[in-house]
Amino acid sequence: MQTEDMIPLQQFCTHYHIEQSFVYALKDAGLIEVIYTEQEIYIPENQLNQLEKMVRLNTEMDINLEGIETITHLLQRMHDMQQEIIQLNNRLRMYEND
Repeated sequence: MQTEDMIPLQQFCTHYHIEQSFVYALKDAGLIEVIYTEQEIYIPENQLNQLEKMVRLNTEMDINLEGIETITHLLQRMHDMQQEIIQLNNRLRMYEND
């Protein structure tokens, strides 16, 4: 992955007025990924949307790390169930067309 596809952690934290330790805590909890290079630590672009949501949960709603973990887990379960419902509906339509 090239650094053009990544945001420096320092730049992200400065922009959102958060401590780097918060991002490290999210990484340690397995909620996001960061990329270490010799010069700097980066956030991959594909992680930005999820990380921004977690920052908003923490800063705007004052939700702690454990709450963010729970919310993220529940949202993932909801997404998985929605995908399963779509698959089941598709299978059902296949049998209804007969």
